[in-house]
Amino acid sequence: MFLMETERLGLRLLESADIEAIMTFWGNEVVMRYCGGAGSEERELRAVLYYQNLFLQRGFSVYGVQEKSLNRIIGACGFNPGERTDEAELIYHFAEAYWGKGYATEAAKACIEHLLGVNSINRLIASVDPRNTISASILEKLGFAYEGMKWHDDLKQEEPSYVMVLKEQL
Repeated sequence: MFLMETERLGLRLLESADIEAIMTFWGNEVVMRYCGGAGSEERELRAVLYYQNLFLQRGFSVYGVQEKSLNRIIGACGFNPGERTDEAELIYHFAEAYWGKGYATEAAKACIEHLLGVNSINRLIASVDPRNTISASILEKLGFAYEGMKWHDDLKQEEPSYVMVLKEQL
């Protein structure tokens, strides 16, 4: 059952049974070259459990993205908690075979619309490796504004940071 749908995509919580499909993006060195490298199957199974619990606790998650014409996950899109309690970080990763088809933009729009129902989130953030110009253009197309450069300890590099204000704080 999908939590969100677009014309071409269905988004749902990831499940451990999706691990083979998950490894085509999170376990793929090419896909993850700008995000710290590919993960192991064990690590990605832990991520699935983390995202299931995140949804139960916070009402948002990183979701599996399924092309409706297929019966398998082709990517992931959604949110990690931000540094502030009122923000979430947008992420998206897709298997290489599905690049260049507009799926990241389409899935991200659905996730953002869905997140508007989570009252505690006022701000979205995102960052991209400076070499990943395609991802930066996706963020700009979605309406994110460039905020400046931000250091990321986990990646040991500075990256362009983007923000989208969902609700103004009073």
